[in-house]
Amino acid sequence: MHQMNLKTLLLAIVVAGAATSAHAGGFSRGTADTEILYEDGNFNMRSSVTFVRPSQKYSKNGNPDLVGTDPYDTYVIPSFATKFKLTDSVSCAGTYTQPYGGSKKYDAPTYDGKLVEKFHIDEFGATCAVKFSVGKGNFYLLGGMFVEQLDYEREDFGGINLNLTGQDTGYRLGVAYDIPDIAFRAQLKYRSATSYGADGTLSVPGELVGVPLPKVDFAAKGYGNLPQNVELDLQSGIAPGWLAFASVQWMDWSVTKTLIVRSDISETIDQYNWRDGWTITGGIAHEFTKDLAGSVSLSWDQAVATGWDVTGETWTLAVGGSWKDKRGGELRGGLGVTYMASVEETKYGFNNSALDAGWAVSGNLGYAIKW
Repeated sequence: MHQMNLKTLLLAIVVAGAATSAHAGGFSRGTADTEILYEDGNFNMRSSVTFVRPSQKYSKNGNPDLVGTDPYDTYVIPSFATKFKLTDSVSCAGTYTQPYGGSKKYDAPTYDGKLVEKFHIDEFGATCAVKFSVGKGNFYLLGGMFVEQLDYEREDFGGINLNLTGQDTGYRLGVAYDIPDIAFRAQLKYRSATSYGADGTLSVPGELVGVPLPKVDFAAKGYGNLPQNVELDLQSGIAPGWLAFASVQWMDWSVTKTLIVRSDISETIDQYNWRDGWTITGGIAHEFTKDLAGSVSLSWDQAVATGWDVTGETWTLAVGGSWKDKRGGELRGGLGVTYMASVEETKYGFNNSALDAGWAVSGNLGYAIKW
């Protein structure tokens, strides 16, 4: 395979990966695009946006009015990355994405009064790679930091609103080895856990002898944990114009046991008690011309629910493509279809909920350029 054309193949893999990870286990959404560190060029920039529409209906719920309804919202995952080559051996990248999120809107109140519950995490990161020439290829040491910003909203029956914001920092580490001539790369990455004591307000409608009054705001604080993860990525050219890739990721979702919200007038506890999750992906990329490449992948994500929550197993088929334009940039796009297995709560007695099997569709569009 020609060296220049390998870059088109590798970008097609990145696109398929964006569609694959868009609806993974737990609250997983996007992944920081640190793959840009391996790109040629003194300055590289690429951005993308992924749209996801999940659909899964209740077959059982503590409120019978919710049976047959779909609580999931469409969501969007942005991604931006830029890389600077500092020396022949050192490159650094700045990244932005939303690694975690969740959004549900109910057609009627849940048994505990929720109408809307959503949150997302914005991650801003900086990661550097140091390259050493070893044998026929290169060995890399990766390291960096990130800042997470949490935004949480909840609307309850009766006009009660909760808003929380918080911030935490973490780090990522990694090692990799590649042989560019055959598009071989083995990479092991670690991302640290984060935890939150998010601050905000609980707004409660006021009333005096039946006359509505302005809402009264009470100080509130939320507590929760998000997991660390370890990911192993492998890829290699297998024939002229063909490349195989695979990844295995572990996330210790077992740290996400509860979301506790305390205010001056109440305390609520959302039970998750998740188990650790595994995600396994495999796929093939093919170079059709020197400017056009495509890929297809299949991903399995283990269910993390243990009877306290309805977060089930998923299977995702994704396709991606990359096309080099005449201006030196690369246009990329991808599509994914996810099968969401049925899942049931078993810990709440007559308030148990269950979801039928459902589907999620995702689409990704992005652009990359280098100087």
